[in-house]
Amino acid sequence: MKTKSNTLWGKMLVFTLMFFIMIPVAMNAQESKSNFSGTWGLNTSKSSLGNGGGGGGNRGGGGGGQFTASGDITVAQEENKLSVTRAAFNRDGGSTPNTTVYSLDGKESVNSSQRGESKSVAVWSSDGKSLTITTNASFNGMNMKTVEVWTIDASNALSIKSDATTPNGNRSTTMVYDKK
Repeated sequence: MKTKSNTLWGKMLVFTLMFFIMIPVAMNAQESKSNFSGTWGLNTSKSSLGNGGGGGGNRGGGGGGQFTASGDITVAQEENKLSVTRAAFNRDGGSTPNTTVYSLDGKESVNSSQRGESKSVAVWSSDGKSLTITTNASFNGMNMKTVEVWTIDASNALSIKSDATTPNGNRSTTMVYDKK
């Protein structure tokens, strides 16, 4: 004969077991996503500046899909945020750091710089191994759309494949960075 206390105890036991089973599953899902954190140095021998005239050339500067052809990038990744700091080159040849922040929960991120504003959406692949960042930017009255795909390859290098569409034409690049 079942009593109310036995039924309640059974429900609590089932709930507790489910809780302890689901926590590792949820944590494993978070851990299975690539982590891009670190300081990365550009490997020019593995990188390709690509084709076309997508504006900015090798010294493209800070964010919205344009990369510097020299120097490091620093990436800080938290649960729902990716911060990327690159060197932004000035007209006089100097550079200053520029940080772009992306939301990793599918929400739009807005970043501003001296050149203009960009709006980005970052989406993880179903297996969590790659991150696609789609950015629409407006710089000095010029609109540009960039799609970047971030991955960590078998040698633990960061690869950022970028396709940009600008009024000056299309540009495809692959920038490969080694962790420092």
